[in-house]
Amino acid sequence: MENSYSSGYDEVKEMAIVDVIKYDGNPDVFAWKYPNSELGTWTQLIVNESQEAILVKGGQVCDVFQAGRHTLSTQNIPILNKLINLPFGGRSPFSAEVWYINKVFTLDVKWGTATPIQLQDPKYKVFVPVRAFGQFGIQIEESKKFLMKLVGTLPLFDKTNLLKYFRGVYLTKAKDAISSYLVHEKVSVLEINAYLDEISDFLKESMTPDFEEYGIGLTSFYVNDINVPEADETVQQLKKALAKRAEMDIVGYSYQQERTFDTLEGAATNPNSMQGGMMGAGIGLGMGVGVGGMMGNQFGELSKSMDTHETKICPKCNSVIDKKDRFCNHCGCDTEAKVEKSEEIKCSACGAALREESKFCMECGKKYNPCPNCKADMPDGAKVCPTCGKALPRLCPNCGKPVPEDSKFCPECGESIVRKCPSCGNQLDEKAKFCPECGTALK
Repeated sequence: MENSYSSGYDEVKEMAIVDVIKYDGNPDVFAWKYPNSELGTWTQLIVNESQEAILVKGGQVCDVFQAGRHTLSTQNIPILNKLINLPFGGRSPFSAEVWYINKVFTLDVKWGTATPIQLQDPKYKVFVPVRAFGQFGIQIEESKKFLMKLVGTLPLFDKTNLLKYFRGVYLTKAKDAISSYLVHEKVSVLEINAYLDEISDFLKESMTPDFEEYGIGLTSFYVNDINVPEADETVQQLKKALAKRAEMDIVGYSYQQERTFDTLEGAATNPNSMQGGMMGAGIGLGMGVGVGGMMGNQFGELSKSMDTHETKICPKCNSVIDKKDRFCNHCGCDTEAKVEKSEEIKCSACGAALREESKFCMECGKKYNPCPNCKADMPDGAKVCPTCGKALPRLCPNCGKPVPEDSKFCPECGESIVRKCPSCGNQLDEKAKFCPECGTALK
């Protein structure tokens, strides 16, 4: 903050009349009142490019000054003739206020929720505390409206005052916006950060009229982060549950199956259990061959004897389902339909058993290369299935899709399938080693 006076100020010091007025203050200050109100009709008013100056006398705005150097004269400010007496030939001292309004763009006004907002997570149905942080940018667009409706009699108006006055507005709007996206988009609080851009745009649009009412233009409004306190008990329980579910998805079993495994393991470790020894051995075997479908098949009957609610194992996905249910509620398999036993598929490299949905051999790691006719695993590079003797279809050199034998073009991408000489383009026989036209050796 800097006040500048001309050399003539010393000559009128006894009258305390200001000669030159200017303001070079903090950019975080939006409105500042010159502390001395004793002016004269010869006072020089200097306004910088990013400022506007407002002259106020008796609570009435006399004029708004743009950038430049201005002399307070009754010729330039006709309203002064009505507000002051002119006993000194038009060079009269008078009392008035000079306000400087900062019109520069301010883009780093920080905002945030002082305390977490309690919201219900629509996905997991629990109440969690939510905090939001961000920043917004403003510019004073109408200096007179801003001064009269918001600044009032304050000697200074800065970012602190701005946040204090508009805290209720942005907190209410932010809470409504976050709640709306949680409810309408059906997303969890833990996933809400994927919608920050949309929430920011919504808040800017909804808050613009509230700022414009006071002569302030809202140039931007950003939500930088929406999070939950890590120390909150509800948040910790929710994250543990999500971590457990992710573990189940990776291992490949459901919560119901896990509870069955826990029950079986508890019985196996109970020395008073009649089935403890046998079940303990069974659990060890089940862990050796993979906790999932194998274990369910081996101990389905034992689990039924421990629970009055009888269940059965789906023959397709090995899920535990109610014994009375015909169709599996996990994969839709008809558990009562007769299933014809298909021939066993063996790995062409090591002879280990394979399933149709397998991608690699569990013993040697060879990639399963199924015959399109009989599903047998064929050796790498084979052109004829060794099991059924059927030749493999040609593959398009462009997209790799199978092409019928009598086709000249790929039905998928339209690539020509006819073999041609790379030198002269002559059509060739599939078994030709040299071009009959130009003699080029062929690969």
